[in-house]
Amino acid sequence: MKNILVPVGSSKNAVSHLQYAVDFAKAFGARLFVVQIYDIYSKAGTMIKVDDILERESLLFLKAHIAKVDTKGVEIHAKTYKGKLVETIEAKSKILNIDLIMLEPRTNSIKEEVYLGKTSGKIIKQTNIPALIVPEGYVFKPIIYILMALKSAVIKKDDALKPLIDIKNQFKSIINLLLVKTPFHNDGDFDVDEKLSTLITNTTFAENATTFQGVLEHYKENDPDLLCVVRRKRGFFAKLWEKNTILKKDFQSSTLPVLVLSGLK
Repeated sequence: MKNILVPVGSSKNAVSHLQYAVDFAKAFGARLFVVQIYDIYSKAGTMIKVDDILERESLLFLKAHIAKVDTKGVEIHAKTYKGKLVETIEAKSKILNIDLIMLEPRTNSIKEEVYLGKTSGKIIKQTNIPALIVPEGYVFKPIIYILMALKSAVIKKDDALKPLIDIKNQFKSIINLLLVKTPFHNDGDFDVDEKLSTLITNTTFAENATTFQGVLEHYKENDPDLLCVVRRKRGFFAKLWEKNTILKKDFQSSTLPVLVLSGLK
């Protein structure tokens, strides 16, 4: 893991989140790209060059933000971009060879009942870049126990498991696999690929309406340091796929980081 992207919002947790990102990057010897994205809706006849002002203010804001954390020698680049959130993140992630996006659950929501706000929800649901959702105020610690929840263990993308492998290798993690049989189960879904099999210590089988519900039943007994799920169109976050906001009452593991891999197929 070499390059990590950290979108910055205006939440009260922003400094704590960036410190976690710094500590995480330090463990891997990775670079951080701390970014802020702004969008302008121009009006006919507008005379003021708003773009230049916003870009300058955004960059000053990022530099002041970075100055509030202990950078611990980590290489940090502050970047500001104009454009639509999802499209810009995807485009810049390709250019910067981003391996992981590190997200706050709520970048600007003040609603206590919200787990994923609209901004983070959009990035999780509308991009295909591996992401790590870090709980508010969470302090970095080595990731020893990982619970990975899947409804299908079929892997076709060569690099789909790379973030998980990187974390396991760095922290010598123990990965427990939860295979959830849903009504959409197909023959062969539980045939664990050799590449995945080499990572797994224990496997648990469950039967639930969704992978989401399987995790809610089993994650506490595993007491993991990290939950790993897969981004699929009808996957873990399908329960609320129609909306970008996810409520805490619907996803109750807001006390541990969640690694969201890109689709395995």
